[in-house]
Amino acid sequence: METNKKIIIYQVFTRLFGNANNRCQPDGDIRTNGCGKMADFTAKALGEIRNLGATHVWYTGLIEHATQTDYRRYNIRPDHPAVVKGKAGSPYAIKDYYDIDPDLAKDVPGRMKEFENLVQRTHRNGLGFIMDFVPNHVARQYGSDAQPEGTVQLGGNDRTDQAFDPNNNFYYIPNTALQGQFDMQGPAPEPYQEYPAKATGNDRFDACPCVNDWYETVKLNYGVDYLNGHACHFSPIPDTWHKMLDILLFWASKGIDGFRCDMVEMVPVEFWAWAIPQVKEKYPDVMFIAEVYNPGLYREYLYRGRFDYLYDKVGLYDTLRAIVCCQESATAITYRWKELDAIKDHMLNFLENHDEQRIASDFFAGDPWKAIPALIVSACMNTNPMMIYFGQEFGERGMDAEGFSGCDGRTTIFDYWSVDTVRRWRNGGKFDGRMLTDGEKKLQALYQRVLTLCNTEAAIRQGSFFDLMYANIGGWRFNEHRQYVFLRKWGKEVVLCVVNFDPQAVDVAINLPSHAFDCLQMPPIEECRATDLLTGETSNISFVPYRPSEVSLEGYCGKLLKIVLP
Repeated sequence: METNKKIIIYQVFTRLFGNANNRCQPDGDIRTNGCGKMADFTAKALGEIRNLGATHVWYTGLIEHATQTDYRRYNIRPDHPAVVKGKAGSPYAIKDYYDIDPDLAKDVPGRMKEFENLVQRTHRNGLGFIMDFVPNHVARQYGSDAQPEGTVQLGGNDRTDQAFDPNNNFYYIPNTALQGQFDMQGPAPEPYQEYPAKATGNDRFDACPCVNDWYETVKLNYGVDYLNGHACHFSPIPDTWHKMLDILLFWASKGIDGFRCDMVEMVPVEFWAWAIPQVKEKYPDVMFIAEVYNPGLYREYLYRGRFDYLYDKVGLYDTLRAIVCCQESATAITYRWKELDAIKDHMLNFLENHDEQRIASDFFAGDPWKAIPALIVSACMNTNPMMIYFGQEFGERGMDAEGFSGCDGRTTIFDYWSVDTVRRWRNGGKFDGRMLTDGEKKLQALYQRVLTLCNTEAAIRQGSFFDLMYANIGGWRFNEHRQYVFLRKWGKEVVLCVVNFDPQAVDVAINLPSHAFDCLQMPPIEECRATDLLTGETSNISFVPYRPSEVSLEGYCGKLLKIVLP
């Protein structure tokens, strides 16, 4: 794989991708609704993902997690249904850190081999391989049957009579049984029992988690005494640190290219500062992506924690969503990047993922085309990574009520289900487009154009960025609240990027300040030929600081006008 590429991540929920059942029943089990497999990621499928412009695939939900499906015939201990969300279960309620989820294998006993084959197949098709690492919590009935011989189970040596001990793997509520404020029986003859109760994954340090808590998980102890002022006990190194480093090294040894690390803020930065360099010492090319939501901690997790990339959720995502939904001015984009300017190359941009609502859902834009300007900005304004979520490129609506996951505009992570647009795109593995509508094909083609330009155009892949908004505030032919404009430059190539968040077509006049010509070392050109990289159409525009450049824009659209300097 080329190392100078702009990273484009295709996130796919592994269990759902290959499921061809078009008659799924809400809350259906695996026999009724079916389940996608790792084997569904054929060379053809991976080639299609690569052709979309992706450089990496994030396979979400690979590690074995709690489920209501019975795998006892394969010597896998069943989970009590009361502490499993949905029939399939949450991929973030890890049941065995050292194993692959049996749902994903065609041959359950051979599931690890199937995983290793998937890694190799992904690489053969020119893509990097990213998987989840879930460090903060595990399933309530965690128990590994695949961990290396001679190692101790999480909690195996815990002092359960202590609420906190630096070498405990879990937190306890001594002498107290779990009394969850959720249905502790479910479809089981006996209620779920846990004694002593363990603290719940979302930092609930009592025995009574409710239905809105992460009640299916228990919190891991990294040496922070939350009940005593968050006192830190990091010397000697807590036992949990050693166990989690071993898990990271285990998966890194399989040849993967990166970890997307779940809820990193809930794990002390000192652990990451200790663990990540040790992983990179053995596997220097493995990247670490942090799901992080507190901008005040961004630099801490980059500089001390040694992460490569951080989610730009509470920033660019929230801002673009608000602009698309007419709740914010496009001028806010400038404020967002300025807040992160020194670390902008380390932010992961996205408009969808498994936690967020689908763009086309009734809860977001209701129409995937409304977000095309946001896509162009998110993908093209800098050199940092971009991520899309499978089905986004077809306008997947996420409006099914699948079971545990109700009609909330999200694609379920808890249920056995089939994703309508993805199923029709796959068409039994043929990927021939016959079952897609003309509108879906057109949307996919535009996504493909934008994402591939991120690496075929040097100015977008690695060029300088210059925000032009400050020179266009109050322009009589430019609405700074609904249009956004910037430059990218590399060598003698310049791309003038302008987008229109409004539904109506507009003719805009863009001011190019003298400072832009000086900063980017560009000569003014009275009249030059500009090629729209999205359509291939050419036009003549002025490229000088003393006369506006005139550009016509369709509604919910944008142009990437490439100019070659003399």
